[in-house]
Amino acid sequence: MGDTSAAEDEALSIAAMWRQTVAVTGDRSVARWLCETAVGLDGDEFIAAQSEPVTERMIQHLDAMVGRYLGGEPVQYVLGRWGFRTLDLAIDPRVLIPRPETEWVAGRAIALAAARHRRTGSVRVIDLGTGSGAIGLSLAAELPLVGVEVWMSDIDSDALDIARANSVGLGRRASAVRIIQGSWFDAVASLDRHPLFDVIVANPPYIAEGSIEVEAAVRDHEPARALFSGPDGLDALRSIVADAPGYLEVDGWLVLEIGSDQGAAVERLLIERGFIEVGIEPDPAGHDRIASARWPDNVRG
Repeated sequence: MGDTSAAEDEALSIAAMWRQTVAVTGDRSVARWLCETAVGLDGDEFIAAQSEPVTERMIQHLDAMVGRYLGGEPVQYVLGRWGFRTLDLAIDPRVLIPRPETEWVAGRAIALAAARHRRTGSVRVIDLGTGSGAIGLSLAAELPLVGVEVWMSDIDSDALDIARANSVGLGRRASAVRIIQGSWFDAVASLDRHPLFDVIVANPPYIAEGSIEVEAAVRDHEPARALFSGPDGLDALRSIVADAPGYLEVDGWLVLEIGSDQGAAVERLLIERGFIEVGIEPDPAGHDRIASARWPDNVRG
């Protein structure tokens, strides 16, 4: 780590390495995450090992990660993993970084799917544009083990490779997961007989092209296809809202993550398409974030 490289001290402890990394990065939490990854210990095990010496290989790994972080790469990509609800997900620049606000979107979909499962004993859901698999795998992880189907789709085969790898961490629950490739509903429509879903959930791109509000680290490192969607950011949302009724069961629900200034526009799209019980919910910061709506039982898509 520059002039203070840990390699200069043969007896450097984990605690000392952490202190040096804090000094270099200026962020105690980031420094801890990097050091935990370098030494291969997490949580209480990392704290308990503070007096243990570090190896040259650990130092080299840490120095490489610190260099990437100081170069502007998001720490989540540097670490190669990130937590989402109950999951620890592998991620890299082929997929979006899972964000706290999306955990609330997943939570809404899980609650609706769980309610359907309690009534009928079974539920089928799909996570469109799954990316790392954060939402879909959370559904599989938190819904009952029996009577659940979780479909996950994405147009990008690289993203599906990551989602597929992350599904392994579910153990037995991975048997509920089906991964298919295609753009939004095209992945399902291409099947000989496509199923209907009790809950459709998506975190589509919703940032307007050319937006000046996007942070440099996001613009430079995260996949543009998963971020930007037309001049007003609504292109993907329009497409999903228009087509969703043809893939929903009677009384099925559509759940969408939306931009903080899109609540009124998305509410209008849903109502005009014929959805009922339309709701726009805020994230913990108070920004519009979750749109949900039910497809009525007397209308067919």
